[in-house]
Amino acid sequence: MLDVAGHARLHPAARTAFLEALDQGWADPRRLFAEARRARLLLDDAREALASGLGARPDEVDLVPSHTLALHGALRAVARGRRRAGSDVVVGAVERAALHHAAHFVAVRGEGRVRTVEVDPHGRVDAGAMVAAAGPGTAVAVLQHANGEVGTLQPVGEVQDALRAAGVPLLVDVGASAGHVDLGGAGDVRVADAGDWGGPPLGVVLTRAGVRRSPDWPEDDDRWSPGGVHVPVALAAAVALQEASAAREAADAHRRALVDVVRRRVAAEVPDVQVVGHPVERLPHVVTFSCLYVEGEAIVERLDREGFGVGSGSACTSSALEPSHVLAAMGALTQGNVRLSLPPDVDAADVHRFCDVLPRAVADVRAAIGA
Repeated sequence: MLDVAGHARLHPAARTAFLEALDQGWADPRRLFAEARRARLLLDDAREALASGLGARPDEVDLVPSHTLALHGALRAVARGRRRAGSDVVVGAVERAALHHAAHFVAVRGEGRVRTVEVDPHGRVDAGAMVAAAGPGTAVAVLQHANGEVGTLQPVGEVQDALRAAGVPLLVDVGASAGHVDLGGAGDVRVADAGDWGGPPLGVVLTRAGVRRSPDWPEDDDRWSPGGVHVPVALAAAVALQEASAAREAADAHRRALVDVVRRRVAAEVPDVQVVGHPVERLPHVVTFSCLYVEGEAIVERLDREGFGVGSGSACTSSALEPSHVLAAMGALTQGNVRLSLPPDVDAADVHRFCDVLPRAVADVRAAIGA
């Protein structure tokens, strides 16, 4: 498996923690009897470990059942908390679709508008343009830490410093970065995805003290995550993050070297191909390239027959036959896109064999359609 973006295999230690927590943390942590108190202790331990691993305080952490729900809820809550300042939302052109949809929802409801900041050919926003777009009437700005489709890192620190001076909060999607690279102090609000670092599906929202939020959903005992989360899921996510953080330096070196191999060999051995994403300022485990004349889905299916699970940034949804908005915003080739997101324990031999097989696979797909 060479593409685990957002849905990595559950880390063995996380699996063990999950199974143990099914016995020890099954009760509702909001209740008062002994089993519930035990579950509450496990949940508090999970929140503390997640906070430590993501550079926050435990009281800044909210847990949400999925990354998408966390993104939606965080943006809606911050925008509502800032409604007196305005209803406009500034968003980078290559943010994930969930944030573009949420930004449009927030802006339209508040009679504001979405201000989209374009990117360079590597998929990186210009920090000055991002700050300039966040003028009067801006409720919140949104910028990913890194793009999960092409791997390019964004100038989060520079943007954050300028926006903080202007009083505009910055929501940073760290879904593709957390557990893989150092996040620094990214964002006034950070939203992470446990499924990406080897945990079960869980969204983690970290909100810096002083950021105004106001929920726009019905009142619940758990203000920011109505109904709460499953304690075993939270504990498994925390254990997986601890494991990922402990192995991060070695995993970075291992995967970065293999990504360099893929970038070099694909460019040299596959005709009419474009390798995209920043060659240096990037995530260590993500590489994307596009092949002229063919559809990405056809290459994905052909590679699957060879035993390689890969993704495609141009993959269509069931409702819209559209190319990747990320590649389109970059001005990159959108045809025949293939994305690799390597797991920490990826076998180097598998990556080299992938590079051996790829040229013939692309040639076969092209020949089948007479390209």
